[in-house]
Amino acid sequence: MDLQLTGKTALVTGSSAGIGEAIAKRLAKEGVKVVVHGRNRERTDGVVRAITEAGGIAKSAIGDVSTDAGATSVLEQAREAFDHIDIVVNNAGVFNGTDWESITPEAFNDIYNTNVTSVLRLVQGTVEPMKQRGWGRFVQIASVVGVSPFPNVPDYNATKAAMINLSVSLTKSLAGTGVTSNTISPGPIRTPALESFFGAFAEEQGWGSTWEEIEPKAVEHLVPNPTGRVGTPEEIADAVAFLVSPLAGYINGTNLRVDGGFVPSVN
Repeated sequence: MDLQLTGKTALVTGSSAGIGEAIAKRLAKEGVKVVVHGRNRERTDGVVRAITEAGGIAKSAIGDVSTDAGATSVLEQAREAFDHIDIVVNNAGVFNGTDWESITPEAFNDIYNTNVTSVLRLVQGTVEPMKQRGWGRFVQIASVVGVSPFPNVPDYNATKAAMINLSVSLTKSLAGTGVTSNTISPGPIRTPALESFFGAFAEEQGWGSTWEEIEPKAVEHLVPNPTGRVGTPEEIADAVAFLVSPLAGYINGTNLRVDGGFVPSVN
């Protein structure tokens, strides 16, 4: 299927690894000119190199979008790379693994600033030119914990719920402009962080040491879902590619769960 994305430009925040990297590579395969963002120059440039070696077009933008100055710098680098941005994927975020007893108000505010306020910075820095051109796409990468929170990590839960709410508010604000805003909420996805967490738990439980041994037990005991497995970053990237395409012009304000049915819900 031709997603009609050739020649579009995209900024994918937090795309030097994990889900963001998969999104950047998927969009590049569709002919999108991609700004790969990260805080680490070596990792970010490595993703750019992989994209260009595969025949795509990509440039790096280095900076911390959790600060005003950092976000401004990233946006300036993006505009220098490709003149304008058609698509923004707000993927940058952190997970601290806290609990109700140990989290401090200061730490809570820090993660909110990184995961949520960064979205505001990126929207404010790109939305007006999109409106003037009459076309644009925002996709926020939240999490299923935004609608079905874990009993711990209250800070992370709250930020993902806020991202979903923010995304719908943006949709309403952009009514009639040709710019859409949607959210994707991944369930358990096989990233290095998830592998590390499952690996440590598997060692305690004696489940084995290989992914083939660990995944079935982890799905059974930690992340049960009807699909019976953990998702991949590429599956999130596929969903993003469709949502940012002209083919998805009538999808607006949605929260698309890509979770294998992890969250039992009729919506």
